[in-house]
Amino acid sequence: MTDSMQTSAILSAGMRLLRENLGVIETEIFIVNIKNKGFDYTEWRENLWEDMTTEELFAKASAYVSSHPELVPPNAKII
Repeated sequence: MTDSMQTSAILSAGMRLLRENLGVIETEIFIVNIKNKGFDYTEWRENLWEDMTTEELFAKASAYVSSHPELVPPNAKII
């Protein structure tokens, strides 16, 4: 798979997930806000879990994985 095909597949998957989880209108609002406000993913990510301890984050992630086994790759190591 070439880089451009890989990028296209990632963008298509991302758009599908946004539409399925937010809906068409909310997806458009999301995209407009990211484009217009100069969204900085790194800055956003650094503050994403600032109110959670490592243990709380791990517990939430573990619960999510347990409730969504279809999203776990076959070769993933679950701890």
